Amino acid sequence: MSAPVALPRQEDAAAIGTRFDVGKVRSDFPILREFVHGRPLVYLDNAATSQKPEVVIDAVSNYYRHGNANIHRGVHLLSQRATEEFEAARAAVQSFLNARESREIVFVRGATEAINLVAQSYGRQQVGMGDEVLISAMEHHSNIVPWQILCEEKGATLRVVPINDAGELRMDELERLLSPRTKIVAVAHLSNALGSINPIQQIVGMAHARNIPVLVDGAQAVPHLPVDVQEMDCDFYVFSGHKIYGPTGIGVLYGKATLLEEMPPYQGGGDMISSVTFEKTIYNKVPHKFEAGTPDIAGVVGLGAAITYVNGLGLSAIAAHEHELLAYATDRIGALPGVRIVGTAKEKAGVLSFVLDGIHPHDVGTILDLEGIAVRTGHHCAQPVMDRFGIPATVRASFAVYNTLQEIDALAEGLEKVKEILG
Repeated sequence: MSAPVALPRQEDAAAIGTRFDVGKVRSDFPILREFVHGRPLVYLDNAATSQKPEVVIDAVSNYYRHGNANIHRGVHLLSQRATEEFEAARAAVQSFLNARESREIVFVRGATEAINLVAQSYGRQQVGMGDEVLISAMEHHSNIVPWQILCEEKGATLRVVPINDAGELRMDELERLLSPRTKIVAVAHLSNALGSINPIQQIVGMAHARNIPVLVDGAQAVPHLPVDVQEMDCDFYVFSGHKIYGPTGIGVLYGKATLLEEMPPYQGGGDMISSVTFEKTIYNKVPHKFEAGTPDIAGVVGLGAAITYVNGLGLSAIAAHEHELLAYATDRIGALPGVRIVGTAKEKAGVLSFVLDGIHPHDVGTILDLEGIAVRTGHHCAQPVMDRFGIPATVRASFAVYNTLQEIDALAEGLEKVKEILG
């Protein structure tokens, strides 16, 4: 059984509602009115993907109904409208991350493609034989495999910062592993498997003291925490739209303009060029140099709507609401006999990962599903994390702006039923 943490009392539920009208928020998400196996949906799989508010669904639908056209290439009205919407979304992302310039925002398919872009463009240019790439032991596979591919190709070495028993980075080891051979540090802002929040500014400061650039995987962080890339001073920041109530298939790479300008294109094709002859191609300016072909225009429009929606709620209010959910869940679920929480970092957000003694996580998830409760079970694309804790998988409940204390109670009751059936 995990030790309780400081948390709101049951009677504080009303206070949460006063500060943050979760009932009103829930009404914005049509899927939350669905029934699963005859029971009201309790959706606690937000780290995998979040649900979409009506305004995002409408934005995508309205684009296809009233404004569908290709961008940057047409003189006709629909093309001009689509281009304006597309670039307005870029400006919204710039403001959301507090990037210095809109050209520092590159649209990609998701955080995975953004990391691959940096590895294959910046990495191929900067990493050579005998060099090192430094990541952490809590990374998602998307922030491991691209660097492995690069290191294998270049004859470089992948170094890994270990984590402690609480699921926190060993900062002393990070300091030790930084060396003149380190060409880039790539680290998660928030762990998808543990919920740990990493001290990004400290990491960036340590790396920059040695002139080493830092990429931050913010896929899990942006729905939960305010992000200021200028204050953070990271060199690259990536995230996926579908984690922050936007469409799937769209994501963002933020890169400092000076770095993006020096990087070669990741893909070749239309719109990433200024001029093409059979003898020579002149590439377009950033960010267009990295946006070959027709993009997911509707996805970008939907992402812009999602960011507007989140800004309307306020990330500070969202963070406070979710902090109380996590604290309550940590106490409520952690107090159940046989439950062990995996990931007990002092700084956490959004994720409660746990195992139930003697019961495989997949069996837990199957029975919870019959109760209408959606959680994630497995290694969460973070197999090295599971290996670190000596387990094959966990049950992961992950929270969003629309979750409630009552849903956490439903999860606890569902886990009691799992023990009755399988315990």
